[in-house]
Amino acid sequence: MQLKMLKPGPIAMVTQSGGFGFGVVAMACQFGLGFNYVVSTGNEADLTALDWIADLIERPDVEIVVAFIEGIKDGRQLLQIGERAIELGKPVLIWKVGNTDIGRQAATSHTARMTAGYELFRAAFRRGGFIEIRDVDELIDIAKAFRTGKLPAGNRVAVLTLSGGAGVLLADRCIENGLQLPPLTEETATKLRGILVSFASAANPIDATAHGYNDNFASYSRAIREVLADPNIDQVIARVPRGSAARPWSEGLIELLAETKKPLILNWPTAPDDNGDVREYLERNNVPCILAPGRSVRALAALTEFAQKRRDFERRAARATPRAVSRQTLDLPAGPSSLGERAAKAALRAYGIPAVNEMLLSPSELSALNGITLNFPVAVKISSPDLPHKTEAGAVRLNVRDVSELKQVARELVESAKTYRADARIEGVLVQEMASGLEVIVGAVNDPYFGPTVAFGLGGVFTELLHDVTHRFAPFDAETAREMVNEIKGAALLRGYRGKPALDIPALADTLSRVSLLIADHADRIAEIDINPLFVGESGKGVVAADALIVLK
Repeated sequence: MQLKMLKPGPIAMVTQSGGFGFGVVAMACQFGLGFNYVVSTGNEADLTALDWIADLIERPDVEIVVAFIEGIKDGRQLLQIGERAIELGKPVLIWKVGNTDIGRQAATSHTARMTAGYELFRAAFRRGGFIEIRDVDELIDIAKAFRTGKLPAGNRVAVLTLSGGAGVLLADRCIENGLQLPPLTEETATKLRGILVSFASAANPIDATAHGYNDNFASYSRAIREVLADPNIDQVIARVPRGSAARPWSEGLIELLAETKKPLILNWPTAPDDNGDVREYLERNNVPCILAPGRSVRALAALTEFAQKRRDFERRAARATPRAVSRQTLDLPAGPSSLGERAAKAALRAYGIPAVNEMLLSPSELSALNGITLNFPVAVKISSPDLPHKTEAGAVRLNVRDVSELKQVARELVESAKTYRADARIEGVLVQEMASGLEVIVGAVNDPYFGPTVAFGLGGVFTELLHDVTHRFAPFDAETAREMVNEIKGAALLRGYRGKPALDIPALADTLSRVSLLIADHADRIAEIDINPLFVGESGKGVVAADALIVLK
């Protein structure tokens, strides 16, 4: 079948669905985009979609890669592609489908239940040179925005319109997409008040009003020039005028844009064929005209996201990142199994991860017990590699106040554990000092596709109620770990909220980095790590693991 609407251009498409992918290309071409390569990867018996993307981003005639992906087998290759794309400055518009399938069976640890397959894809897309898209309109709009060849220096946007209502709507969408609308400098505002009519608004968003129809939009063009020159502004969204003056206005705009490195996106205010010749003229000159206000902002937000990723990439490349701890030798039993809590904490301590003070007591030691070296109240648990979830087995008791109560509780916990699982191997009774602070959960999973990954989120009831979790690929440094901490919605609780003191975020970040080293160093043996809860103390008071589980392959 011949697709007559196809046209050449600097975009490449890789798709795991040939029929759908070629339909998408046809739609994109209809809206002015051109493709020089379109590859359907078939059953991938030889080359995979990732192989094609890796090849295409290296080609000088490719500026943008679009990828329609259902699944991959090598997550680490995806990460490498993302790093290379950001290094080259070539965005990969990634369209991942099949994200709601929960068929992946949860593993033993709580961490594994926090990690669905799509969560790791999202983590990969956030880091590298990927811009995630969800439909054809996003592909078209964002590709048009990148075709300008300009990236903003920051997220500060100016909105210029000929309609006050449109300006308010665009401003709302900017804030929702993480963009800022800062005030203009007083110098720029003064110039605008001299250019625009008295009832116009020189505040951001700037409402130039419909007065432009009286001077063929000469004042509107002058206003755009001044706003683009404002040092408080990194990028601009402007509404396009209509009518016979639109063509000469657009010619002047193209000349103006040749003088600035700041990107400008035009929000098209009417039907695509109303002044359609003007729209086609602008887009032939790489001035994107996007049909809806929300779509215009989303495209600008994509430019902003990619630009920030490039700055982050350059900063990572420039910083020296020595390991927090050298590779440690661990005494891990052969074969698939779970380490009991005490053994799991020993592995954590080997990597410098603090754990609560504790002692393991045998039944004979318990019966002869007169006192302990730990401070009451204490937590009492059954230590067993066969009881990974001690709470479910009724094998945990908190706030035990004295030796007499400790002995009674220990007997009850042993009986409860045997009732829950008669063949459970009981190493003894674990007595621990009670920890305090904000509960968080830290864990790691050796994913079959992405390899060692680390998850972090709020602990306690928040873990499953809010699912406020973020992920990174191991190993990583403490600065990357701080980015993880700041990503969760509950980060305000760590920074200090409503008069409460800030917590020890540096110690938390250091622990996250050390967990990443632990699972990366021993990826051949460790399947999962679960630290739940990890208590975060006030600033300077560190963190402490109250419970831990390590699952071996």
